[in-house]
Amino acid sequence: MNFWETKKLSEMTTEEWESLCDNCGKCCLHKLEDEDTGDIYFTSVVCNLIDLDTCRCTRYTERTQLVPECLDLKQHDFAEYNWLPATCAYRLLSDGEDLPSWHPLLSKSAESVQDAGVSISSYAMKESEIDDLEDHIIEWLE
Repeated sequence: MNFWETKKLSEMTTEEWESLCDNCGKCCLHKLEDEDTGDIYFTSVVCNLIDLDTCRCTRYTERTQLVPECLDLKQHDFAEYNWLPATCAYRLLSDGEDLPSWHPLLSKSAESVQDAGVSISSYAMKESEIDDLEDHIIEWLE
């Protein structure tokens, strides 16, 4: 059996935890919250630290110091994170779901995320390129 099938998220080593990230970049998209309803809306805008070719943070180890709004997911309770994309391995596993077949741990290919159309690399733009986040709200069919 695979480690993600036998361990809770809280029991995983740092290496196991990090390997669950498929580098889709969706969690790095800026989100807006409706103050009246609490609904979360994703935008197509990402932090300036992300490399849009790899969908990886260029300053990963220091990201939470450089960008105070950036969260270290391992430090939080997943019950709070219904805002994570439905395709996120952390959310799927915390909900008792399986990893999708395109996940790199199953496909053995980092390109499978982009091939499956899950990566943000084809549509995301950096925050320095836009004026108003509300003009960039997106909706996924998940």
